[in-house]
Amino acid sequence: MPTRHDLVIRNGTLADGTGEPLHKGDVAIDDGRIVAVGEVSGSGREEIDARGLLVTPGFIDIHTHYDGQATWDNHLTPSSWHGVTTAIMGNCGVGFAPCRPQDRDRLIRLMEGVEDIPNPVLSEGLAWDWETFPDFLDALERRPHDIDFAVQLPHGALRVYAMGERGARREAATAADIALMRGIAADAMRAGAIGFSTSRTLNHRTADGDPTPTLNAAEDELLGIARGLQDAGAGVLQFVSDFADPARETQMMASLVRETGRPLSFSLLQADAAPQSWRGLLAFVENCQAEGLNVRAQVCGRPVGLLLGLTLTLNPFSAHPLYQSIASLPMSERLARLRDPQFKSRLLADQPASDNPFVKAVLRNFGKMFPLADPPDYEPSASMSLGAQAEAQGVTPEALAYEWMLKDEGRALFLFPFLNYSEFTLDPALAMMRHPHTLLGLGDGGAHVGMICDGSFPTSMLAYWTRDRQRGERMTLPDVIQRQTQANALAMGLADRGVLAPGLKADVNVIDYDRLTLHRPHVAYDLPAGGRRLVQRADGYRATIVSGQITYRDGEATGALPGRLVRGGAASR
Repeated sequence: MPTRHDLVIRNGTLADGTGEPLHKGDVAIDDGRIVAVGEVSGSGREEIDARGLLVTPGFIDIHTHYDGQATWDNHLTPSSWHGVTTAIMGNCGVGFAPCRPQDRDRLIRLMEGVEDIPNPVLSEGLAWDWETFPDFLDALERRPHDIDFAVQLPHGALRVYAMGERGARREAATAADIALMRGIAADAMRAGAIGFSTSRTLNHRTADGDPTPTLNAAEDELLGIARGLQDAGAGVLQFVSDFADPARETQMMASLVRETGRPLSFSLLQADAAPQSWRGLLAFVENCQAEGLNVRAQVCGRPVGLLLGLTLTLNPFSAHPLYQSIASLPMSERLARLRDPQFKSRLLADQPASDNPFVKAVLRNFGKMFPLADPPDYEPSASMSLGAQAEAQGVTPEALAYEWMLKDEGRALFLFPFLNYSEFTLDPALAMMRHPHTLLGLGDGGAHVGMICDGSFPTSMLAYWTRDRQRGERMTLPDVIQRQTQANALAMGLADRGVLAPGLKADVNVIDYDRLTLHRPHVAYDLPAGGRRLVQRADGYRATIVSGQITYRDGEATGALPGRLVRGGAASR
């Protein structure tokens, strides 16, 4: 009698996640697992005709911030709109567990400042039915989701939990503090944390403007926590740093891995202040690997783009006193004032009232500010900047910005490439991505909801880097798929997914590669308390499958919620 499978994907072009060349074939799925790849003779209770379509493993996004959203929302969008079937959250040392009741507001202000998630959203959305990190995992596990996710233990929450006010004030940890944090870290890994994350950058501040509690944590503190992971025999280390003293920071990271044997990755981007420093950090990675130390860099294939506009946190006139006088008006009233010729003349004659370096670096830097069209261009030439266009047209960049800002009923956006675009080219990003010891990440899905919308990185990688790029070399489709699937899975210790192979988890994307198109971000008001967030959709995802269940068809949710908390290595053993 012919075999009857739960689901068969028929006649697809398979990019199996290993980096091997594309090939034709079928995929059969039973009980949430792949049972056959190649020519499947049996039928499926449901079949997907994938003729002319690309079939890939589900994407694994190793750098997200769904720590809050996962507690109140069944859908981890926008990531799940972009083929992501497993997300790793708890990055950059911020999160909500462990947390004593008296510290809840402190952690909200930290997340609000670091990841731009408004206080009312978090205050209304978080149920706080946990205190310890294992409690938090249990709370997350009670809610079904559209994709799988794993959680890292965040250093900020851990430090405040162990040290109270002293931890928040960045005082040095005592031997007793370190021993306590080591024990909590070991317990978190045993309960299922996928790793531990920390932040050492001045860019990360609380909503009150204070540096993150972990900014200057000493090496003995970090080593003590890493030894907690060593005690549990599981967990990865994730770092973000300014690398103000590269020799000291890299020496410390190498020492942590050397002493504990735990894998470590850190964020690597091109910064305008030191546009070649990434080369030295890649050389550090190479030296670590030559020594046998598992150190990698997390990189991305797009600029980290601040988005500006009337509907967002900032626009080119946000620091002007005259604009501030209408900033709180409803959009319709603001647009009416901005369309008034007299008001326009006054605002264009106004000057920003701020000595904040950020204002000068971003809001007045028209040479790096670009109108963002639909579909968006994330590698615009310098000639497309507002400054260059204004000079060509013989007008001021402020006047051109004003004109663009009012388009589409005030929904028009500007892109400011904050990182990864110092030379008006993504060639440095390509060099980083091609390095054998880097990982694709840094999309920050779930965070920066009013200024950044980079959770769509997986779609950019497919559409732009393998098909659409005209300004330089591209990457191959099998390589990009492998880096977004198998490579990230293995880096996080998730050996049960990331490849189309019998016995592995049935997380699969069916993609109309020729039609794959990323749209311009837009604002949705779907967070708790009516909170605003930037989201971004794409065309071309014909089906996304998690644990054998179709969760999205043509970009729309089916209602299936097979996604679950993935407990890390110590718990799974």
